[in-house]
Amino acid sequence: MVISITRTYFPDGTNGRLECEGKFICNTIELPWKNNETKVSCIPEGKYFIKKRYSKKFQWHLEVLGVKNRSLILFHPANNALRELNGCIAPVTKLSGPGLGLMSRKAFAKLKELVYKALDKGESVELIVKS
Repeated sequence: MVISITRTYFPDGTNGRLECEGKFICNTIELPWKNNETKVSCIPEGKYFIKKRYSKKFQWHLEVLGVKNRSLILFHPANNALRELNGCIAPVTKLSGPGLGLMSRKAFAKLKELVYKALDKGESVELIVKS
């Protein structure tokens, strides 16, 4: 399965449109682009793979693998990129400004269900990030 994020960059955050094989799933928010600096930048555009991950903080969520010079890039709920993200990607139901969104938990649940279904069937899940 292939999912893609098409980004729009702003000084205060990055907004995206997440699709699976051409079908809209949800919007995304991320930190602004700052040359892939740890904890302050969104990740570079490119192709990555996604796997399931569990932590006490986020319970079951998604991890983006193979990000150059970065680790623990996650998909998890957040509504304000600058306040709640350290380089991760937050699915949101609705965008409310650059790096800002609404109803993140709802969008995250939808994305997680879609991705987990594919992973449980043994499929790989590829993420393409572009502008």
